[in-house]
Amino acid sequence: MKAKLLDGEGPLSRVPPFAVFLLVAAVFVVGILVGGAAGALLLGLLAAGIAVLLAVTWQALSPSERVGRVFILAVLVVVAVSVPLTK
Repeated sequence: MKAKLLDGEGPLSRVPPFAVFLLVAAVFVVGILVGGAAGALLLGLLAAGIAVLLAVTWQALSPSERVGRVFILAVLVVVAVSVPLTK
């Protein structure tokens, strides 16, 4: 619970990982429940934020971590695209 989210002294280094998990989960659930264009927009913003974090931390990740995070990002993009199609 006390581990740093990112090494270093930047602003994200002081954010508790559990808080980030809760925020991401909440945005994901709200995006799914709202549905339609608004839900897709929320999920798209979440995917964009994750893509930025992935790009910034790319060099610090091992190849297996990169594959896992790209897979999660791809799944999120597929969900974001499919949300407006299901309502």
